[in-house]
Amino acid sequence: MSEVLVTKSIDARGAYCPGPLMELVKGIKTAKVGDVVEVLSTDKGSAVDIPEWVNKMGHEIAYIESEGDEFKIAVKKVK
Repeated sequence: MSEVLVTKSIDARGAYCPGPLMELVKGIKTAKVGDVVEVLSTDKGSAVDIPEWVNKMGHEIAYIESEGDEFKIAVKKVK
């Protein structure tokens, strides 16, 4: 994996669906095109919900990592 420069990190650990996704939506709205917004989540649904939303909105997944019950999902704002 090439190095990804995270512009903004959102700590949504402990929040339940759809909390982490809603926090990402807010973060993407305030980000500039090209920015990478990372979400930290302990909600298993985030690993499915966030990529589905990203594809629907036309952005890009920079990476999805999981360690134990924690997910790190980074999204690059494309438009």
